[in-house]
Amino acid sequence: MDEKAKNKWNSIYTNADIKNQNVSKGLFENSHLLPANGRALDLACGTGGDAIFLASKGLSVDAWDISDTVIAKLSQYAVENELDISAQARDINHSPPASGSYDLISVAHYLERSLANLLVDALKPGGLLYYQTFTREVTSAYTGPSNPDFRLAENELLSLFSGLKVIVYREESLLGDINVGFRNEALLVAQKPIPLA
Repeated sequence: MDEKAKNKWNSIYTNADIKNQNVSKGLFENSHLLPANGRALDLACGTGGDAIFLASKGLSVDAWDISDTVIAKLSQYAVENELDISAQARDINHSPPASGSYDLISVAHYLERSLANLLVDALKPGGLLYYQTFTREVTSAYTGPSNPDFRLAENELLSLFSGLKVIVYREESLLGDINVGFRNEALLVAQKPIPLA
């Protein structure tokens, strides 16, 4: 476990309120693509907005984050609200998901490029990846990390997950009226191919 990272995120989540969390835009706007049931992973879940949403849609959800502080809060919330969420404090870089274990993986506002192939491998055939995070091209309404290593280059999500079938992709960058639309982020919904019989 990366103790420095754990302590940093524990400090950030000390006063976090699990009750009023937002679902990532990519997941919410494309929830009609969700499977009716199955096993999902909310990777680097933070306060668990995606995990709570997925569980409310009937999926069995694993929620992982390096912060044991936020995981304790999410676990308590899941029990109190009878949600099928198994929350675990986990250093994803050292303990990635097992091969072929998920029908859906959701990642929001987290970027670790070295995990891309492992995430694809962790999906079952036909499984869906919902991925949304910050881009390097930003509007004047700046959001997200200041370190460019934690921001996507142009079309990078498409490159990282080129082995998947693209269902939805959105990256508006600086085109047109930058005061409206989906800015400062890219989102991808993609499916792992099903092998031909």
